Order: sequence, then structure tokens, then C-alpha cells
Amino acid sequence: MLTRLRTFVEVYRQRSISSAARSLGLTQPAVSQHIASLESAIGRQLFERHVHGVNPTAAGDELAADIGDRLDVAEAALATARARSAELAGAIRMIGNSDFLSEVIAPMLVPLLEAGMRVRLQTADRDGVLHALVDGHCDLGLSAFTITDRRLRSELVHSEPVIAVAAPAVAARITAAADLAAVLATEPVLAYNIERPLIDEWLETNRLFRQPVSPALIAPDLRGLRALLGVGFGWSVLPTYLCAGELARGELVEIPAPVGPTYNSYFLVWSPAALRHPRIAHARQTLIWSLRQGPWGAGDRKSDRSPD
Repeated sequence: MLTRLRTFVEVYRQRSISSAARSLGLTQPAVSQHIASLESAIGRQLFERHVHGVNPTAAGDELAADIGDRLDVAEAALATARARSAELAGAIRMIGNSDFLSEVIAPMLVPLLEAGMRVRLQTADRDGVLHALVDGHCDLGLSAFTITDRRLRSELVHSEPVIAVAAPAVAARITAAADLAAVLATEPVLAYNIERPLIDEWLETNRLFRQPVSPALIAPDLRGLRALLGVGFGWSVLPTYLCAGELARGELVEIPAPVGPTYNSYFLVWSPAALRHPRIAHARQTLIWSLRQGPWGAGDRKSDRSPD
């Protein structure tokens, strides 16, 4: 219908089938067919044909008045949308911790994928994320560490409670002990890395830290810790997004914290130059909005940006 209306408007302005055909890049029979189809749909004649062209009928004048400039505006909007779609086409390269990308970010990618974007996910630790962004190998990064590199920008987008967990039998043994700090020091502990930042922060916050303990297992993917905990070995601390289901099903139990949980913050990271590409800017804004709508989104808190 939009094509027929455009043809009608051009014939109305030109007062000529042949002139309208040249302007639209159509044949005269095609223009005549469009007008005839529109007249059939409306049930009224729109033009009177004569030897030197056409004159609009009263119905033609009424239709032209009803359309006014709306058709031009609508076509301009469609052209802008088509241009935007073309600009957004292409691949977005994202990098971050494997468990956060898989458990939190992946479900948020649906709007981007439905818009025709292709997404490439890559996993890396903190240094790998920074190097990939600075070198231009990736477009957007997710980091659980504050970014201080002046070549990059970051924004706090997610803050997740971190709790101590174990299988029910292990948790029962731990909570039954008279000295919680002592029993935690003797039970096998599973850590994300050798520095144990998540575990040590939880212990210190809850005044349970006695002395460093060598982890029984170190795994760069928190889902590996979750799997081992689930079969009844050791204890660890996990962000709630990784263990909420297991807690609900009784497969894991929270070890009561004398003071309370700690929190793990996540930052979206990018190079300022990357935002020159519309698709990257759009993907960044989509992720910021999606993450902030979640139960532990950063909300209205001030952005934590790296220095300019």
C-alpha cells in the first residue's frame, strides 16, 4: 500500500502519468496499475485522464489532503531505520570471565541477536580482558575489577552478593562446630585463583580470617567449584547468580555469615574509540540497561569510570 500511495502522490504532484513514471523509475503501465489498484481499494476515482495529463477528482484532492506530508515523513523514518539496521549489522566481540558471560550476559544478548548482530564471546582473566580491549581485539569487556588503565573507560553495571556455601552434610558439620573460623580453616576450600580474593574478603568481613590456607582446588571458572561442592567436597564462596538454583533445590546450603555477605562488582569496559561504531555503542547501551534492570543491577549509583 505504501508504494501505491507514493505513486499516487507523485502523479498528483506531477499531474502526469508519464512524468510520475520517470520520477519514480517505473513504467507508465506500472504507474497506471498502481493508481487503478488504489482506486479499486478506495472505491472512488482519483484522477480524470485527458490528452495532456490527469486532473485530480474531489476524491483525489481529499486523499492528498489527508496524506499531506505524512508519507514523506514515514518514508524518511523507514530510510533512517534501514540505515540504522545496516550500521548495526556486523559482529560484536565481547570478553570476560567465562562463568559471568555464560550465566548472566548470554541471556541478555537476545535483543542484539534478534536485531541481526553476530556476537563473539571470548573468555579471559583480568589482564586478558584489558589487553584485548587496548589492542582492539575485542569491543566490550566484563571485569570484576576496577579499571585504572587510562586508555579505557568502565561503568559499574552489576553488584552481586557473595556467600559461603557447601553441600548439606558439609555445611551441617561446619555450622555445628564451636569455632567457625577453626573449622573453616580445616575443611578443604575451593578457590577461583591462588590469591583467593573472594574467600579472603568474606572471611575478613565476617571476622573469621586466621591464617592463609592453600586451596584444595583452584579453577578459573566458578562453575567448576560449584560442581565439586555439589558432590559433597569442601566449601567455597560463590556469587548468588551461580548458586541460587542449587540453594533452592537443597543441593547446596549457605554457611551462615556472622556479619553478612560480601559483594562482587562487575564493570562493563570499552575503549572510547570503539564507540565510533554504531553497533558497538548500541550493544554497550543495551547491556548497561539490561544489567541494571536485574535484581542486583547498579541502578542509579554513580558510574565508576576510569580516569580520563
